[in-house]
Amino acid sequence: MPETEPCGNERKSELVFFVNGRRVVDQDVDPEMTLLTYLRSKLRLTGAKLGCGEGGCGACTVMVSRYNPTQRKVLHLAVNACLAPICSLHGAAVTTVEGIGSTRTRLHPVQERIAKAHGSQCGFCTPGIVMSMYTLLRNHPMPDMEQLEAAFQGNLCRCTGYRPILEGYKTFTKEFQGCCGGMAGNGCCRNGKTEQAANGHTANGQTANGHTANGDTGNGWNEDVSKELFQVSEFRPLDPTQEPIFPPELMKADGSEQTTLKFVGERVTWIKPATFKEVLELKTKLPHAKLVVGNSEIGVEVKFKNLDYPLIIAPGHLPEINFHKYTEHGITFGAGCTLTYLNDTLAEAINDLPEHQTRLFAAIVEMLRWFAGHQIRNVGCIGGNILTASPISDLNPIFLSAGCTMTVMSHQGGSRVVKMDHTFFPGYRKTALTPEEVMVSLDVPFTKEGEYFMAYKQAKRRDDDIAIVNAAFRVQFEEGTNVIQDIALSFGGMAPTTVMAHNTANKLIGLKWDNDLLPEACSCLEDDLPLPPSVPGGMVEFRRTLTTSFFFKFYLTVQQRLNLKDVPPPYRSACSLYHREPPHGTQMYQEVPEGQAREDAVGRPIMHLSALKQVTGEAVYTDDMPRIQGELYLGLVLSKKAHAKIVSIDPSEALKMAGVEMFVSAEDVPGSNITGPSIMDEEVFASEKVTCVGQIVGAVLADTQAHAQRAAKAVVVQYEDLEPKIITIEDAILYQSFFHPINKIEKGNLEEAFEKADQILEGELRIGGQEHFYLETCAAIVVPHGEDGEMEIFCSTQNPTKTQMLAAKALGVPANRVVCRMKRMGGGFGGKETRTCVISSVCAVAAHKVRRPVRIMLDRDEDMVITGTRHPFLAKYKVGFMSDGRVLALDISLYSNAGNSLDLSRGVMDRALFHSDNVYTIPNVRAVGYVCKTNTPSNTAFRGFGGPQGLFFAECWMSDVAVKCGISQLKVREINMHREGDLTHYNMKLDRCQIRRCWEECLKQSDFHTRRRQVDRFNGENRWKKRGLAAVPTKFGISFTATFLNQAGALVHVYTDGSVLLTHGGTEMGQGLHTKMVQVAGRVLKIPTSRIHISETSTNTVPNSSPTAASASSDLYGMAVKIGCETILQRLEPYMGKGSWDDWVRAAYFDRVGLSATGFYRTPGLEYDMQKNEGRPFNYFCYGAAVSEVEIDCLTGDHTVLRTDVVMDVGDSLNPAIDIGQVEGAFVQGCGLFTMEEQVYSPDGVLYSRGPGMYKIPGFADIPIHFNVSLLRGAPNDKAIFSSKAVGEPPLFLASSVFFAIKDAICSARADAGLKGTFRLDSPATAECIRMACEDQFTAQFPAAEPGSFRPWAIKL
Repeated sequence: MPETEPCGNERKSELVFFVNGRRVVDQDVDPEMTLLTYLRSKLRLTGAKLGCGEGGCGACTVMVSRYNPTQRKVLHLAVNACLAPICSLHGAAVTTVEGIGSTRTRLHPVQERIAKAHGSQCGFCTPGIVMSMYTLLRNHPMPDMEQLEAAFQGNLCRCTGYRPILEGYKTFTKEFQGCCGGMAGNGCCRNGKTEQAANGHTANGQTANGHTANGDTGNGWNEDVSKELFQVSEFRPLDPTQEPIFPPELMKADGSEQTTLKFVGERVTWIKPATFKEVLELKTKLPHAKLVVGNSEIGVEVKFKNLDYPLIIAPGHLPEINFHKYTEHGITFGAGCTLTYLNDTLAEAINDLPEHQTRLFAAIVEMLRWFAGHQIRNVGCIGGNILTASPISDLNPIFLSAGCTMTVMSHQGGSRVVKMDHTFFPGYRKTALTPEEVMVSLDVPFTKEGEYFMAYKQAKRRDDDIAIVNAAFRVQFEEGTNVIQDIALSFGGMAPTTVMAHNTANKLIGLKWDNDLLPEACSCLEDDLPLPPSVPGGMVEFRRTLTTSFFFKFYLTVQQRLNLKDVPPPYRSACSLYHREPPHGTQMYQEVPEGQAREDAVGRPIMHLSALKQVTGEAVYTDDMPRIQGELYLGLVLSKKAHAKIVSIDPSEALKMAGVEMFVSAEDVPGSNITGPSIMDEEVFASEKVTCVGQIVGAVLADTQAHAQRAAKAVVVQYEDLEPKIITIEDAILYQSFFHPINKIEKGNLEEAFEKADQILEGELRIGGQEHFYLETCAAIVVPHGEDGEMEIFCSTQNPTKTQMLAAKALGVPANRVVCRMKRMGGGFGGKETRTCVISSVCAVAAHKVRRPVRIMLDRDEDMVITGTRHPFLAKYKVGFMSDGRVLALDISLYSNAGNSLDLSRGVMDRALFHSDNVYTIPNVRAVGYVCKTNTPSNTAFRGFGGPQGLFFAECWMSDVAVKCGISQLKVREINMHREGDLTHYNMKLDRCQIRRCWEECLKQSDFHTRRRQVDRFNGENRWKKRGLAAVPTKFGISFTATFLNQAGALVHVYTDGSVLLTHGGTEMGQGLHTKMVQVAGRVLKIPTSRIHISETSTNTVPNSSPTAASASSDLYGMAVKIGCETILQRLEPYMGKGSWDDWVRAAYFDRVGLSATGFYRTPGLEYDMQKNEGRPFNYFCYGAAVSEVEIDCLTGDHTVLRTDVVMDVGDSLNPAIDIGQVEGAFVQGCGLFTMEEQVYSPDGVLYSRGPGMYKIPGFADIPIHFNVSLLRGAPNDKAIFSSKAVGEPPLFLASSVFFAIKDAICSARADAGLKGTFRLDSPATAECIRMACEDQFTAQFPAAEPGSFRPWAIKL
């Protein structure tokens, strides 16, 4: 590479940095390697995890510490290790989760508190969250709640619902430590002995691991209702003086800083120049070399856009671009200053300077609140943000409207000043700088008297999200008047560049800031900011509406500043900046009976068994396993066509690449290439044609992941398009592309019922799919053993048996030659029930061919394009009802998008049909389910398994019935709600029906009726902010609908020292199954849980296991464990007369009594005939109810969940901490389904939303501010282990209460606009849906283009 020889020689520099206090020296470092890869592969520190590879999930967070000679202090920064180039760490100290504490020594308080507060479920995200918190405490030993929440903006968790994480960590805050924290005895020191404590008892004995929402929840529970979920008094105090010191070596004047460093890799050279002059010389010689400071953009481009940058220049350390100084006109910042530095400096200035001077600064600081997460802001720099020239940059619109100037330099041209104006961005990703120029600094001006500045942003999610549209507005008035002297209006997301509405600004100059201005401005903006209907990014009407809505907000804000009286009171809330209270809530559960043995852990909130290992990074996931001698990595070749014939596959170029060993395809399958989890309608490798984008065509084996993935992209596949290309449900209906048979449930006489009905409602609704987004992507390691075709599969799967069987089929060997082993998963949610088998079978074939171990862990984008999602559904319904709200008849047709194979789609549809009544007794029903076959990746199981879709449609039409009848939403539900002994539409009798108890307690605890009046009052007083309140019930059937799966096995070994090894067929994915099984075994054997161990799940210990799914695993495996343990007890009974457990075990052993036993259980009484509509498909039902209150911004579509109250029926809880965690986690995941998570597909079946950049799951700031969860008291269930009930899936649908609260708020906005009656609102209720449903003068300005007149950028499946 001649381009990489600017220093005149090829001498490689030595990389020196520290990791957890250990000096690391590397003389042969690869500049393409990230810190994360280096930690995991070279240093074997696997605590930091790869969750996304783009800095969007925080699973890889570590702390990077550097000495800053200017500030004369050590700076501690939370950093995404997945984006940090290893070469950028020269002279730094890295701290990983392993470096702050371990189970072998002692835990750091940060690790201990999240574990004991039950904030770690699957644990995959936990090390990153721990390190974000640890870094915060290194910088702020006693942070406030605002700092605490901000610290987690760049971290995601899919399991917990976030509340317990915040609950554990708020014990470090000023707010908490300002009081006793509940440790003063009976109650909080601030409130005497009667009020709620931060983590103690309320006045009536209720547990409050946070503050109650409004004091006593009024449910009448007393002595037998919970105590704490955790004890704050047990927490070790934080002692900041005991933290590891920064390596003194790195604080010395580093001679290497005066020497150019050069790191040369296979394809990339990294240069760290000694002087700024050298930077300019390098850019002159090599103008296309990339300057990198934070790598937050370049890292993503290289990994996901396949861009190559052979020469990287890293000038971030140079003082010429790292400074700030005050000038007469503002503050000048060096281009290398990080966004965190920019924020902190401006925040200081805001505090010190007059308000009128800092209005621009305030706009920047406010925007930075929502700019990525701390990990990105800590490394991303001002210059990089500007010169990346992203059309959706959050800061560039501000800099343009402010008229900022920058100083740029080149070696030959010297320095010049460039103004950021409408000419600065001449095209997509282009700026006014020449290739040789380097940005040196940015001047950020003061604002003047009579000058106002505001910036706005709307995204899919508030925290850590890219903008859909952003804007920055500046206006300067003639002195003492409201006449516009100057105005600037800049927008992002409205063109290929950041644009200024130049014509609009020119027309507004000289006009008065009054009511006549607004229509003129909106009309001009319409002309200035056109968007064609096929524009990339879609959402055309929404984006255009946001431009005028933002301006309206600015208009009102300025009007309010000029003269408050000119802004009508109902309009004033549109001006307020977003502020969120710290989250809090209550968790209430039934205490164990008095007299229960201390060693009996059943019913107690004990910690997840793996929590301590998870918080220290010691918990081993599939890809954490050490490399095996001779191991190769698998890179997948994926189809780029939705429906096409494979003409040829040419791996020749790939096979020439570095590290590549072999190519594998359908020709190499030794057994059957035909596969499938339910019917054999899939292929291990696509052989003759592909039927979706993302189908596996082949695989490359190489020595590293980077080499394998790079080579896989070099494999050339020639295609010939086939027709038809069926992508959407509507396409499937058009072509009658359905899987058969088409199932239906019929009851009663529909025709007669519709004739009797006073009113008939007909409609159509859609609910979108949902990506599982388990933090650990699919992973497998396959080890061939050479003898008899034996093979061992280590796999992140919910279904070891199916993994074993399908691998054996592909290999052409009996199942007894293949063993599947699974220790733990980093989340599953149904996504690892069958679709992991695709990956493990490919891996097994590759291992068979190469005769060496083979490993794979999918990148996030690969996982999302291969593995399928929750099924999108379309419903067409007709409802007959009386004027008093009684429903007589329901005729509903459900259509699901199954994808290109059947997978589990028939079972998903059946459950949707079973749940299409929710909790309502409907005498006449016809429910028909059409499973659509399309050219998209096969969709699969997801928490709820079709239930949430069926339940959603029921609540939608029930809500519309209330509107049509003119009665309240509560009343219509109560009129139709099940009673004890009722028959469902599939003729199953309801026994111990708890729905009315859940409903009534939830309404009472939430103080629903008082709050309904408060919401109505708020809505009457506000036009542009609206609140909504909704109550939703749920009923969820427990059992696999495929009856044969309702069986379970367990194996109990008792060793002669009295310890117990327990094995069962269920898998641990964070839901606490192993913890509950140990509790069950401990109760039956009457020994402490500390004496019982579960190592893993494997097919050679418990064969023929059913998948861990359907919420039934605790029921099934709990009974199997109980039966196995009872067998052991029976054998020990003759020895129980005297002595201890250990004595009995030894006596039995010496008496040659077997100390190993199996347990097997099958759920009794399950059978159902859909043709006859009779039988019992479920063992029992779980019930629940939720009340949610939201606030929406009618101008942007933003929403906030103010409060949620949940009452959930879990029988007698086996473990209240785990069950409450499941309720909260399911609820927040459901919030994603119903309000935020949106798959984006092209009309050609290409998935756009392939990572956290485009696909948004809820974050820390999206949970209800007040989140109260109660487990129903005194509701034992005689059909499951120890009177418990399932909990994994049933609570998820309760999150639809947020959706219906949003719809309630929209109703108020529509009423203000003169719109009455029902309206369609599909799920998810995204910001776009909310804004466009709040129809007003701004939405009316931008009517949608006629369907069929253009090719849309994106479609709904």
